[in-house]
Amino acid sequence: MKTWRMQSPGGLDRLVLEETADPGAPGKGAIRVAIKANSLNYHDLLVALGTIPTENGRILLSDGAGVVEAVGEGVEEFKVGDAVVSTFFPIWLAGAPIPAAGGFQHTPGDGVDGMAAKYVVRPTTAFTHAPRGWTHPQAATIPTSALTAWRALVVDGGLKAGETVLVQGTGGVSIAALQIAKGMGAKVIATSSSDEKLERARKLGADFTINYRQERDWGKKAFALTGGLGVDHVIEVGGPATLEQSLRALKVGGHVALIGVLSGTAGELPIMLALLKQARIGALIVGSRRDQQDFVRALEVMAAAPVVDQIYPAAELVEAFRHLQSGRHFGKICIEW
Repeated sequence: MKTWRMQSPGGLDRLVLEETADPGAPGKGAIRVAIKANSLNYHDLLVALGTIPTENGRILLSDGAGVVEAVGEGVEEFKVGDAVVSTFFPIWLAGAPIPAAGGFQHTPGDGVDGMAAKYVVRPTTAFTHAPRGWTHPQAATIPTSALTAWRALVVDGGLKAGETVLVQGTGGVSIAALQIAKGMGAKVIATSSSDEKLERARKLGADFTINYRQERDWGKKAFALTGGLGVDHVIEVGGPATLEQSLRALKVGGHVALIGVLSGTAGELPIMLALLKQARIGALIVGSRRDQQDFVRALEVMAAAPVVDQIYPAAELVEAFRHLQSGRHFGKICIEW
């Protein structure tokens, strides 16, 4: 079968599509899945580039969706023919984060072999059911970026109808957060450096948009758009370079979901501003399997299909990564087997 592997020290020109032995039949408590589609994440790109070190020859990609081909002894949750989607933390089943969710040692495509393979055999905890009626590329958008947005707003943030959410940019997490917020009756302020992307965000339901290149003090602008109350939630994907503006946009007692590091991994925290806003700053990485199951049930009633920017053939993974690296995408980038 075909798999995509990375070679140390990393780099997109060192990714290899190669023939690998079939994983065979599932054992006790496991399922065999024919992978039909994957979605790409910034985390996957960092692994492929060698920025996040992993084992030489690691099979790439954390997110995969497909069809159950066989079930092992004792498996009752899944049956042959079920559409399924992978989990980012297969051993974090429910509740508060566990020590094993404090890193990526069990994450597909990083600490263990990933989903960039024609077939995989994994324990049942490595998958959940996919939303009914979704295509495989649509389902593949769930495990990393969309689940992160769900946890940020609903699980950790306790989002309520009528609240205001600020989303940064138009990548996978931010677009998913926009759709979740609108689906739950919240208002959304979206930021981007592209007027074209902001127009697309408005078509998805964004109530207000801000071009942050034209509006350098965009936090103040967002604050004003709420009538001087401030936003209830911020999806903070920029990192050190954007956190101060996020806090300026925030209401007193508001929630900042610290998710991304697009501007770097180190910086100064504007402590006085955070104190004055009595900000609830919560850092998070994706979510538990139970979170994903709850999210899938919610998606089946929200009736909002994920935004897929482009689908590449699996053989063109390198080109798909280059598209992700360019930042030109709106929503998710997928590959299809």
